[in-house]
Amino acid sequence: MSAIPLNATHDPARRSWLALANGADADFPIQNLPLGMFSLPAEGEGSPPRPGVAIGDQVVDLRGLDAAGLLTGEAARAVRAVAPTDPGLNALMALGNGPASALRAQLSELLREGGASGLRERAATLLHAQSAVRMHLPCRIGDYTDFLTSYPHTERHGRFKGLADPVSPVFHSLPVAYHGRASSIRVSGTPVRRPNGQWKAADGSVQFGAVEAMDFELELAALVGAGTTLGQPVPLDRAGDHIFGYVLLNDWSAKSVQWWEQMLGPFLGKSFMSSISPWIVTAEALAPFASRAPARRPGTPPLLPYLHSAGDREHGGLDIAMEAWLSTQALRESGAGPVRLAATHLSNLAWTFGQMFTHHCSNGCDLNPGDLMGSGTVSGEADEQRACLTEIASAGREPLRLPNGEERRWLHDGDEVILRARAAAAGRVSIGFGPCAGRVLPALPYPLPRS
Repeated sequence: MSAIPLNATHDPARRSWLALANGADADFPIQNLPLGMFSLPAEGEGSPPRPGVAIGDQVVDLRGLDAAGLLTGEAARAVRAVAPTDPGLNALMALGNGPASALRAQLSELLREGGASGLRERAATLLHAQSAVRMHLPCRIGDYTDFLTSYPHTERHGRFKGLADPVSPVFHSLPVAYHGRASSIRVSGTPVRRPNGQWKAADGSVQFGAVEAMDFELELAALVGAGTTLGQPVPLDRAGDHIFGYVLLNDWSAKSVQWWEQMLGPFLGKSFMSSISPWIVTAEALAPFASRAPARRPGTPPLLPYLHSAGDREHGGLDIAMEAWLSTQALRESGAGPVRLAATHLSNLAWTFGQMFTHHCSNGCDLNPGDLMGSGTVSGEADEQRACLTEIASAGREPLRLPNGEERRWLHDGDEVILRARAAAAGRVSIGFGPCAGRVLPALPYPLPRS
């Protein structure tokens, strides 16, 4: 991918007049300004959400900002693209990254210390505490593709399954993926219901019922902005023109179901629900954290020309650290905080998001605004970098022992998984994604026919 130029919005010396945006550990400093959709407590469940931007612990009401005459030109166009009846940011994203960049620039000016007047004077009506609003999916997700791009994750799972060759040779030639289920993607905070499913038990019998082997998977996902045309591939150096931003993704999995059913690819073992974080961290916000693409493993074949460019090798990666945390019911009742399960880094992936995008549409498949591309589980070689419970507990063979004495082979009812991520680079203000959280609810009794 080509590099995104840095500008005044990335200035590490820039500070906001909102004090909580300036903390060293703030997810949403003025250098971030992620986009999302929110509604106010007084608004009913069925009322359409409105577009907003996160800053510190507040949300800026973009539609109210425009109505107050504080946005002009392309920035105003970006906000007005989201009609009052729209449930997501798709129309804004479809404009490409230019209008969103103009909106970011004007917001940064309105929110910075010593910047343009207007927003600070109207803060009481245009700013809302994040703790008081209800977040929604940031866009309509029409399609969802999940990739498999971590070699350690792939290799461990291959060993757990007893495969003679744990990593297929195709892994080194292209970014492997499957077509996921978009209808069951939900925003962070939505509980996940333990699914019923079919699997093969240890004694060889085939069972159906509430799934025991339930897992989380720590991922990053890219959201498509400007779409592509059916039949028209996109070269790697232009892939960044179509990637709008990124969210955290928890690809909840029923492993026993997935491994039993998987002849063509994941199906009911994955489709019961996936969670994403509510704020889209734009590709422009992440520009200071561009890094070299991960090094190719020794002995792997050279990249085919369509998956190689000097630009992508130089800055196709992202310097993002990622974590997964677990809160159990017993921990909460004792007043103890969550336990960290994994601490990994996006550099553990073998493929860049630009390569994923370019390969996805290399056959002419068209991608649309709001389409989601998951990275696959971001596991590394080290034990602490195992980014799912299957790896942490060796597919249920070696239970994880928590500090309070509890053990986990798989997730229990009442367990809450919280994903976090942070982009950091020397000399830059680090930015976060906010949490992606979900709590496991018990399975519902299956509605069997009356005898």
